[in-house]
Amino acid sequence: MKKIQIYFMPGLGANSKIFEHISLPKDQFEIHLLEWKTPISEDESIQDYAQRMANEIKHQNPVLLGVSFGGVLVQEIAKIITVKKIILVSSIKSHHEFPNRLKLLQKTKAYKFFPTKIIENFDKYKKYFLGDFLKKRADLYTLYLSVNDALYLKWAIYTILHWQQDKIPENILHIHGNNDHVFPSKHIHNFTEINNGSHVMILLKANEISTIIYKNLT
Repeated sequence: MKKIQIYFMPGLGANSKIFEHISLPKDQFEIHLLEWKTPISEDESIQDYAQRMANEIKHQNPVLLGVSFGGVLVQEIAKIITVKKIILVSSIKSHHEFPNRLKLLQKTKAYKFFPTKIIENFDKYKKYFLGDFLKKRADLYTLYLSVNDALYLKWAIYTILHWQQDKIPENILHIHGNNDHVFPSKHIHNFTEINNGSHVMILLKANEISTIIYKNLT
């Protein structure tokens, strides 16, 4: 039986380790992990970036799965290559699904004050975290959110806030948690709901997400 080729794109600042708990039968699926590239410049369009990322996809008619901002990117890639299906996890399908506070960030340009330098040099600040809970949070941040180059972060924040997709793609599966505080589900339409799923449910609800993916693709 021919395997389903599925490419995973992590969320903003995240690496592919976030998919370590996703489990699909190896005799039916072949998983390919994509990683963020450094933008050519702060002004690189998401369309040009998507073209560079599309060059990493070596199979015809694959499934593209993206988490959060990675979901935005795979939708742009699907405008360049033919795909079997788009799967979004904790993401949005158009700018109409933005919550009001992100729209406000875009209008006021407050995102320009995001402390990219602190994030870029997070390891230097980690030693100042006090208490086991904060240290564990810091360790998780280091493990999963390792894409912290200042150029990348500025580009990514600007790009997602200015994404203007209006028409929702066909053949899309949107998996979303009802406890997502980044993209609240009240703004999201036509999705498969994960009860108590947060914005990081790719880690915390991996078994449930894996089951939905499997049932939808087989």
